[in-house]
Amino acid sequence: MKTENEIKLQQLPCWKGEISFQPLSGGITNVNYLVSDSDGDTESQYVVRIGEDIPVHQVMRFNELAASQAAFAAGISPEVIHHQVGILVLQYIQSQTLNPEMVRAQPMLERILPLIKSCHEALPKHFRGAALIFWVFHVIRDYASTLKEGRSQYLSLLPELLEMAQALERASNPAQIVFGHNDLLAANILDDGSRLWLIDWDYAGFNSPLFDLGGLASNNGFSEKQEVWMLENYFEKPINELLLGQYQAMKCASLLRETMWSMVSEIHSQIDFDFVTYSQENLAAFHSAYQLFKQS
Repeated sequence: MKTENEIKLQQLPCWKGEISFQPLSGGITNVNYLVSDSDGDTESQYVVRIGEDIPVHQVMRFNELAASQAAFAAGISPEVIHHQVGILVLQYIQSQTLNPEMVRAQPMLERILPLIKSCHEALPKHFRGAALIFWVFHVIRDYASTLKEGRSQYLSLLPELLEMAQALERASNPAQIVFGHNDLLAANILDDGSRLWLIDWDYAGFNSPLFDLGGLASNNGFSEKQEVWMLENYFEKPINELLLGQYQAMKCASLLRETMWSMVSEIHSQIDFDFVTYSQENLAAFHSAYQLFKQS
């Protein structure tokens, strides 16, 4: 028996002929499908993302759509073929999904950094309509309120986490503003053999570039040497103590946000995913990074 999502998928008006589809794994804010559409002579493939707004995570689908369209115009993301409330149809890119080990490889990192700069600098030239700002410290405070309202098992941790976040916010200022992807997991970068693509714009919005750089490093296990290389090549100059401190603060903040995202997901998400383990892993990584931040 077909699910409600599969029925919605089959009824989309963008198909040219008979379709077949299969679920795609990996999505933890959407349900994703790979669709093959055949009109008898040709067959085309698409990715269908199904998901409503997620207010507890500040995910607004109008923003995801606008960012996806701007990213395509900037040449860094697949084309949006069709959209309607709760559904996004994208051109499928035959490619390899990266993993953290691949991201850490220096030749790949040298390809990824220009992709991030294109997101930061080229994408806003194409963005249309109202845009969101993704200020991680506001997100953290909002998550804390959501956890209190939901009587989370982590209530006793919140006062200390919020105090740490306040220290990180002070250390991160003043902030340069660019257009951030804000979710630089390895799985959101595709390699088609000749170029890289950046996908999944759920959390896109104006932000400090250091949040994306810190998230890229923490999500993919960069060494200190790689972090220095990344910063010097992104900013095209030697890094000073001020910039390094701001970066370390944002790196910690990216880990705290991921931790609290998972904590909120434990009580609100319907996706089949082990959020409890994910929360614990990220909390440990945050505490480790915060200790290094305090020592710097």
